[in-house]
Amino acid sequence: MPDMTLTLELLVFMIVIGGVAGVLAGLLGVGGGIVLVPAFFFTFQALGYDGVQTMQVCLATSLATIIVTSLRSVISHNRKGAVDWDILRGWAPGIVIGAIVGVLAASALRSTSLQVIFGCLGLIIGLYMLLGRSSWRIAEAMPSGGKQYLYSPVVGFLSVLMGIGGGSFGVPLMSLHNVPIHRAVATAAGFGVLIAVPSAVGFLLLTIEPGSRPPFTLGAVNIPGFLVVIAMTLLTAPLGVKIAHAMNPAPLKRLFGAFLILVALNMLRKALMG
Repeated sequence: MPDMTLTLELLVFMIVIGGVAGVLAGLLGVGGGIVLVPAFFFTFQALGYDGVQTMQVCLATSLATIIVTSLRSVISHNRKGAVDWDILRGWAPGIVIGAIVGVLAASALRSTSLQVIFGCLGLIIGLYMLLGRSSWRIAEAMPSGGKQYLYSPVVGFLSVLMGIGGGSFGVPLMSLHNVPIHRAVATAAGFGVLIAVPSAVGFLLLTIEPGSRPPFTLGAVNIPGFLVVIAMTLLTAPLGVKIAHAMNPAPLKRLFGAFLILVALNMLRKALMG
């Protein structure tokens, strides 16, 4: 049995992280998963669960929480008329297909491989958040036709491999294609629902070996971690949306980008040093 004092400390830590993840999901459109996956990994490791499938449990639990967080965020943004439903409908099939393929790929990989993937992609996202400019453009409109059917599965696939919603890839993609930032953040919350629902269902069917399975884990989803985080994100995601519509989040986004780079480097260090 894990030490009770440590368990309580980690519970408090997860409550704080859940609250922060909810605010970030609404404020920056990065999705809480970019915080939750390393937080879950730290928690499960500290409790002694550090097997070959630990990262699968982190990804699955994060994605399960994103279903609720993204839904709440979409509803809040839609009340303000910020969701672009045309983009969401057009990109939905490809994102769902990419998410399903992502679950199959993640299920076959070892925890260390997923750590490396998270670290590398986290570095790219962090650098974009730190150094990117809102004025950057690669096109004046969102991709359509062949490009849309190429890009949308990639967004779903990479998001599942990181255990995150659609914001971390969707917001930069839309911003680079001339979608206003508030509309991009709102629409990316919809991406999160499309990614999280099929992937969480898929992970519920995955069998996890005992050394990677914390108590009360269903499939690859840890129920206590899911419940603690959801309790907080339900409270804080609307707050993030409110702040996003009231201020320019750019300075905070750069600070978070620097933080994410450190988190990604630490994940890579853990993976490469074994």
